[in-house]
Amino acid sequence: MFTKTLLSSAIGLSLALGLIGTADAQSRNKGRGEGVVSSCSIYGNGCTTAPIRRAGNDYEFRLPGGTWLSCKQSCKDTLRRETVDFWDTQRENGGSEVN
Repeated sequence: MFTKTLLSSAIGLSLALGLIGTADAQSRNKGRGEGVVSSCSIYGNGCTTAPIRRAGNDYEFRLPGGTWLSCKQSCKDTLRRETVDFWDTQRENGGSEVN
């Protein structure tokens, strides 16, 4: 009985310390400008969310495939153009023409 109580206490303490460490890491990440950005299509193609990180003097967001792209004017606008409105953006910029 004593062994079960001791084991339960040790597991509870380990979980509590793990949660404290996770909360501390999340607060440090927010201080460095890391987080998420969300953007919705202006053409009705849905919405998307991506993680962002600070890279030098700029910010980057991660595409669903894992590639990090630099935020051009704003992360929100660049995310929208590169994901949910990709083909509409290509059409607007004349991307369907081959030179």
